[in-house]
Amino acid sequence: MKANGNSVNEILKNIPKDKAQSFNKLHDVIVKNLPNGFEAAISYGGLGYVVPHSIYPKGYHCKPSEPLPFAGISSQKNSINFYHMGIYSDPKLLEWFVAEYPKHSKQKLDMGKSCIRFKKLDEIPYKLIGELMKKMSLNDWIKIYESKLRK
Repeated sequence: MKANGNSVNEILKNIPKDKAQSFNKLHDVIVKNLPNGFEAAISYGGLGYVVPHSIYPKGYHCKPSEPLPFAGISSQKNSINFYHMGIYSDPKLLEWFVAEYPKHSKQKLDMGKSCIRFKKLDEIPYKLIGELMKKMSLNDWIKIYESKLRK
């Protein structure tokens, strides 16, 4: 679902009222724990946390005009979705996250390759998301990303 807005602040202001508090809290946790170099930005029409072109001028290989994506959040009809490319591309990080999740939420983990769906907003594991955001530096992400491109 494309976000409603042309800036990070516009997106945050236009989240549906029933999800706004949880969505904004999740955004705040992500930004507070985002390693140096990453920034909140519009990414593929949504709210993303990216490696800016000023650091990685090549951009995303699928669409070089876009900054290199790392994470993102979106408001969907029945959930808030959190995307993290690190858990998609680093099996050890995924293993850590899956093992830690039950310690932070009573809800069963609802996850795709890089997408975690939070359908019960009072069960979003904010502390765990904050810890996850700290686990991969900008340089680590670029190295992993480039190693996957070569394959």
